[in-house]
Amino acid sequence: MDIKEIVARIGIIRTRANLSARALSLAIGKNASYIHLLESSKTTFEPSLSVLLDIIEVCGSTPEEFFSYDINQYKQDKQTLEFLKTLSPYQKEAIMNLYKK
Repeated sequence: MDIKEIVARIGIIRTRANLSARALSLAIGKNASYIHLLESSKTTFEPSLSVLLDIIEVCGSTPEEFFSYDINQYKQDKQTLEFLKTLSPYQKEAIMNLYKK
């Protein structure tokens, strides 16, 4: 995942949390324009790991969700994995065989 994808995901979780760029900036203890500048394609600075984790937390997300393969499918993927964990090895094999056909 490159910095452009990280910044795009910040925008996704910020929007989901119904936070303005200014509100998120202030919530993480930064200058009011921090998130706006970060999300602007005109800047090249990158958030530190601790700032990124603060952003994720304030937006009500988790690092697992933020860095998941497809953030828009995360909840469904997680539910699917939890369901698969409840199946017997035979049932898992049957599903895989159906998938392969």
